[in-house]
Amino acid sequence: MIDVRSDTVTRPTTAMREAMSAAEVGDDVYGDDPTVNRLQELAATLSGHEASLFVPTGTQSNLIALLAHCQRGDEYIVGADAHTYKYEGGGAAALGGIQPQTIAFAENGELPLDQVAEVIKEDDPHFAKSRLLCLENSQHGRVQSLEYMQSAQVFAKEHGLILHLDGARVCNAAVKLNQSLKAVCGCFDSVSICLSKGLGAPVGSILCGSKKFIRTAHRWRKVTGGGMRQAGILAAAGILALTEGYERLHEDHDNAALLDSLLQGVPGCRVKSSWTQTNMVWVEYEKDHSQSLPEFAKSRGVLMSVGRNTGRLVVHRDISKDDITTVAEVIKAYLQQA
Repeated sequence: MIDVRSDTVTRPTTAMREAMSAAEVGDDVYGDDPTVNRLQELAATLSGHEASLFVPTGTQSNLIALLAHCQRGDEYIVGADAHTYKYEGGGAAALGGIQPQTIAFAENGELPLDQVAEVIKEDDPHFAKSRLLCLENSQHGRVQSLEYMQSAQVFAKEHGLILHLDGARVCNAAVKLNQSLKAVCGCFDSVSICLSKGLGAPVGSILCGSKKFIRTAHRWRKVTGGGMRQAGILAAAGILALTEGYERLHEDHDNAALLDSLLQGVPGCRVKSSWTQTNMVWVEYEKDHSQSLPEFAKSRGVLMSVGRNTGRLVVHRDISKDDITTVAEVIKAYLQQA
């Protein structure tokens, strides 16, 4: 099956499987798993932060970041369609008593800083305390510029806010910007990086920040059930994800651009080409095809997702150029008979 539902479906490479099999391990809860330690040192160096922490999932990475930065009754400002707000089960509110204050993303995926300023609360006991600004890069595949991130850093300092990046696909963003990961991540007090999306590891995320922040996050990782034992088996794949996986991301971007071009002008759909910046192609359909299109595609060897009249096609390492052509032809064939 050609699976373009998400880049989370990538399978570990042969090299990853061999590295996992041969990984030197210890007990990471005691801090003595050498492979986990190497991964954390590598991630800290690449991101330009003092330290990092290996965690099982991106959701947990963002959650413990919020728990480490905020107290009960604090508030974080976040996009209304952001992953940390919309797609992580309300964990910050449910487990941390942290109130979300949402604003709409701009068309380019930014949170307009003038609108952020408008929702920052006064220091008054009637209000939650505005504590943290959470950004996302990439956001639905849209990449925020280095200039915007730098301006957000200045803005946060001026307004006494902590700045966190949900960087699930920040490596894709850095490749698109032709910037180092350090340049992109260095604007933030903390950054969450997912290893199991386009980078191709089977499991895991990395949370980066200061040594003091990571010590607090480490405690919250334990509290939320993320303490793993011989986790070096997983970390070995993460090391390859941050090296070999990172180095080939441009291939996914090129294939996404190819898919975008093949769907241009197809009757019954419209590609949001301004969003095709990394490995995602967003398509709007004239009708609700949320059930029939995925069923049609599956019968022809393609797994895809459609939500009512829109959907994303996500390119990753396991998708070849020939697969791209097949996906486009399947969508065309469906729309011709729909």
